[in-house]
Amino acid sequence: MDGPAGASKCPLHVGDARWNIGLLTIGAYLNPYGPAVSQLIDQFQTLPGIGRKSAERLAHYILACTQEEASKLADSIQAVKQSIRPCSICFNQSEKEVCDICSDPRRDQQVLCVVEQPRDLISLEAAGVFNGVYHILQGRIAPLEGIGPEQLTIDALLRRIRKAGIREVVMATNPTLEGDGTALFISNLLEGENVKITRLARGIASGSVLEFANKEMLADALRGRQSF
Repeated sequence: MDGPAGASKCPLHVGDARWNIGLLTIGAYLNPYGPAVSQLIDQFQTLPGIGRKSAERLAHYILACTQEEASKLADSIQAVKQSIRPCSICFNQSEKEVCDICSDPRRDQQVLCVVEQPRDLISLEAAGVFNGVYHILQGRIAPLEGIGPEQLTIDALLRRIRKAGIREVVMATNPTLEGDGTALFISNLLEGENVKITRLARGIASGSVLEFANKEMLADALRGRQSF
């Protein structure tokens, strides 16, 4: 299309996804960041609950902080990955061979609370009413996701119950389809064992997860646990 005399031509490619006007491409994504910053944003975006905008804000924070602050953050992440290991007894995250809860003599070693993840243990501990010990399954049985019993710490749980003479097992898996299925699977394996099996009271809404329950709700659930 020709404009007034002296005006530059603006080729319009209607069939293309882009409209080329002179040297400017409208609709093309121009990355304002260099490779290093782009990679940092991409890594932040892999974190749970972090979208593109939040990842960019975190990257800008790193760019704005001092070299010393950035190095401390990097060193802290590296130290955690190098020093944290599963407790040899309960599989909780610990910096020692045996975690503080398992080695605490004030704990009732005969009452065992079974949870899916370490964050569930933290939530229950915040309620402040449970004085037993824990066992971390490191997940739940989810066939649709390809997670079976052999990928959890169920075998270690059974050995622990039999060896330590546990008198009560509190099934504190999340009240979801997979969590209930996992609890049922374990209870079936314990059938015939001389152990009492209880379940958290249903003060926790079905379909929710322990991580987001408040302390009062968790305390009521622990106090009102029932036979499974």
